[in-house]
Amino acid sequence: MKTLEQLEARLAEPSEALVQDIAALDGDILLLGIGGKMGPSMGRLAVNAVRQAGVNKQVFGASRFSDTALLDELQAAGVKTIQADLLNDTELQALPEVKNVIFLAGNKFGTTGNEHFTWAMNSYLPGRVAEKFKQSRIVVFSTGNVYPLTPVSHGGATEQTPTGANGEYGQSCLGRERIFEHFSHKYGTPVTIFRLNYAIDLRYGVLVEIAKSVMEGRPIDLAMGHANCIWQGDANEWALRSLRAASSPPTVLNISGPETISLRWAALEFGRKFGKEPVLTGEEASTALLSNCSKAHQLFGYPRVPLGQMMDWIAYWMNAGGRLLNKPTHFQEREGKF
Repeated sequence: MKTLEQLEARLAEPSEALVQDIAALDGDILLLGIGGKMGPSMGRLAVNAVRQAGVNKQVFGASRFSDTALLDELQAAGVKTIQADLLNDTELQALPEVKNVIFLAGNKFGTTGNEHFTWAMNSYLPGRVAEKFKQSRIVVFSTGNVYPLTPVSHGGATEQTPTGANGEYGQSCLGRERIFEHFSHKYGTPVTIFRLNYAIDLRYGVLVEIAKSVMEGRPIDLAMGHANCIWQGDANEWALRSLRAASSPPTVLNISGPETISLRWAALEFGRKFGKEPVLTGEEASTALLSNCSKAHQLFGYPRVPLGQMMDWIAYWMNAGGRLLNKPTHFQEREGKF
């Protein structure tokens, strides 16, 4: 992949399994908070899956759309865009009644010093959305940050691991989950809690940050020595397929790839690809933010894009001077301060 157009086309390429699930799914689809990192490619993927399924289904996308160019791009791709501030209750209530909702809205970076807004987005807004769409099925984006750091030797937190969010971002995301869980019990709303760790494309993500540090000769802190990741196209696909897994009480799914990735190994691999010696500092802690995603893999299979392919693509993209988003994941953060 050499261009953004090729990358976007790859991210929006549905599998046969997704096409079949979309064909079997009743009702239209609404992506709330489509303007973030994952929303645009998920919207395009959903439109393409609908077209390939040959069904009569609309894909809506709601966002503030401060970037009007994105609004135009999504409309051209076939997404029915809606400009709305979800925290404005009048605008929220004016959204169409849709059978299938993907809740992508939230706040992470900039939490420290702006905790009130983070809690409003991550814990208050979910209650308003859950009331509005109580007759829908809802996939709720969450994060592995609701778990505590776990021993690397244990293979990551499972859905049965007790939550233990570290820091206000993780706590507010757990609040989001609990609010949707409450309304799922109250109204019988089918919900899937989608605990994602970490989505990757060629412009951002844990692997991109490591590769960029290796290429630029910047130190890589190994304290958070291990991580999980998944190709964004696979994560988008599983989010849409998770609509059919929704239940009351909610279905909870950890979402990532199957590997517990050694970040030291990843840095050395990128060093080999770039012909550079990585600058590594510190030592790996015995714990890390890790998720065991075997439940999701049983439902959806393994990701279509494996780890080695992601790394090859990223190295090629960076060697070619491909555009980066410069939106760090802060994967090194061990105190939950974002």
